[in-house]
This record gives sequence, structure tokens and C-alpha cells, in this order.
Amino acid sequence: MAKASARHILVKTKEEAETIKKQLADGKDFALLAKKYSLCKSSAKKGGDLGEFGPGKMVKAFDNVVFKKPVLKVHGPVKTQFGFHLIETIYRS
Repeated sequence: MAKASARHILVKTKEEAETIKKQLADGKDFALLAKKYSLCKSSAKKGGDLGEFGPGKMVKAFDNVVFKKPVLKVHGPVKTQFGFHLIETIYRS
């Protein structure tokens, strides 16, 4: 079964996500931005790290990015019922 490891930054608005994505493009550290801005408190403490998981463990829109988009790139904003995510897949097997 496929497995992946990812990290994310969750915010309320698309505009917030776009602003943070620009900071990432300018070289800001993903983990530091996750700790500062992410509404997902459990992962924010770990720099946005969600650990390893398989398909179907996250909501569909999130899974689609983690299991179908290129790794080591920041994707998003991705809208879910929780808000807007910036997602980076660390590895996928």
C-alpha cells in the first residue's frame, strides 16, 4: 500500500495562503511559517509535519495533492472544510 509523508500550513482564507506561499517562494522556512500561522495546532508545533499516512486518511482534496502532485513542491491553496492548505509532500512510496 502507498504511503506518504507531508507537511501543511492551514489558514482561514485563500488570501492568507497566497501571502504565505509568496513568503515561501522568497525563501522563508516552511516549518517556521507553519509554527507562526497554521491553525492546525498539532502539526504546527512540528513545523506542519503530519507524519506518514496512507491514501484515504486525509480528506479527498488533500489526498489528491499528496498522492498525485510532484513531491518537494508547495501546492495550494487547497480548499477543504477546514480552510485553505499549503501542502508539501516530503516523500511518497
